Amino acid sequence: MKFIDEVTIIVTSGDGGSGCVSFRREKFVPKGGPDGGDGGKGGDVIFKASSQKRTLYDFHFRRNFKAEKGGYGRGKCQTGKNGQDLIIEIPPGTLVKEVDSETVIKDFDNDEELVVAKGGRGGKGNKWFTSATYQAPKFAQPGEKGQTLTLKFELKLIADAGIIGLPNAGKSTLISVMTAARPKIADYPFTTLYPNLGVVQTSWNEPYTLADIPGIIEGAHEGLGLGLQFLRHIERTKLLVHVIDASEIDINDPLAFYNTINHELSEYSQSLSEKPQIIVLNKIDITDAKDKAELLKSLLNDKEVFLISAATNNGIEDLKQKIGKLLKDLDEKQHY
Repeated sequence: MKFIDEVTIIVTSGDGGSGCVSFRREKFVPKGGPDGGDGGKGGDVIFKASSQKRTLYDFHFRRNFKAEKGGYGRGKCQTGKNGQDLIIEIPPGTLVKEVDSETVIKDFDNDEELVVAKGGRGGKGNKWFTSATYQAPKFAQPGEKGQTLTLKFELKLIADAGIIGLPNAGKSTLISVMTAARPKIADYPFTTLYPNLGVVQTSWNEPYTLADIPGIIEGAHEGLGLGLQFLRHIERTKLLVHVIDASEIDINDPLAFYNTINHELSEYSQSLSEKPQIIVLNKIDITDAKDKAELLKSLLNDKEVFLISAATNNGIEDLKQKIGKLLKDLDEKQHY
């Protein structure tokens, strides 16, 4: 249920602005003294752990980050503008290391922030270099260069949402069409022996991670099948996506599959049975499956129920959006 997402980036804090060489030019003061102002400080690079971030996906496309330079000093003793700090949001649980030394800078928890690269100091203007013997200095101090660091992010990802259901419900096919994961898919029980993880990309929200949990069967809470090993994993997710093979629904007992899985969850852990669930009725492209799905949906009218066909992509986009919205709502509720 955990995989390592790694990326290396380069951060550079802002250079300090150079000091100014300037002399007072006032009416009736033909030889005014030096009045060059100091340069502004360069911007810091700050890392901030935010619960709104769940993956390192964005950093795979942008690797270089630089804060703003400080402004140059000006005449009349005017100090240059300080460079704007660059705040980079990262997911909680991100371990930041310096690549060259392998030094761990910080293991970030939620809402923690740290200045990882300090902006350069602004240079002093020529007003600072006057003395009794040198009353008209024609030089100023250059700004200090910013720091450049090559850093490695390591994020141990725990899936945001876990796909659960009986064997052959279509969980592996579903994760393969929602993400870039390529699980082994075959028409026999326990094709999936290990959780498959994938990242769901969206154009409207932060990416989220999805895990296909190997088949849970009746008696799983007692260790049958792949049982306890994967029930433990599901505890770490925020949301459950409960997949049911609509073509196999028994019209005389439509709730049988649904009740079997939920019984195993509640027998293992009360908190697990109380996790938010989206019910996904899969394989509606098969003859009579849609009618059976509608029957079960009518019995679950207080639940979030989606009718889909992972094989034909029917309903997949709506399901992606709903999972993303629920995860965002859960994050905001936890944050506030």
